[in-house]
Amino acid sequence: MRFITNVMINMAVFLVCSMLFPAGFQLADMLTALVAAILLATLNIILKPILFILSLPILVVTLGLFTIVINTILLEITAHLLNGFAFTNFGWAMLVAIILAGVNFIFNDRSKLKIERY
Repeated sequence: MRFITNVMINMAVFLVCSMLFPAGFQLADMLTALVAAILLATLNIILKPILFILSLPILVVTLGLFTIVINTILLEITAHLLNGFAFTNFGWAMLVAIILAGVNFIFNDRSKLKIERY
């Protein structure tokens, strides 16, 4: 269920970002957005832990900010594997990665927060 939720959120972010940034992010259609979201979620499951382990010293030095670069690399890999999903440069991919991380933080981590009332 969480995988499907992440895919739908990522798909929506891709669609909105392609409308907001047409000069930097090209998306062919909704089907491409869906396939890109599925591919990115799969890469996050398979490749992201490996990238985290390999970049652990950099993550420690940057206090975790290098995670944005890792997410950008995963987006660029998705763009290279999929036709109709492209960024004009690394900066646009990083902007979409930051937006994607923010939206996923809002929707996914909200359920983990517990509010204690006194």
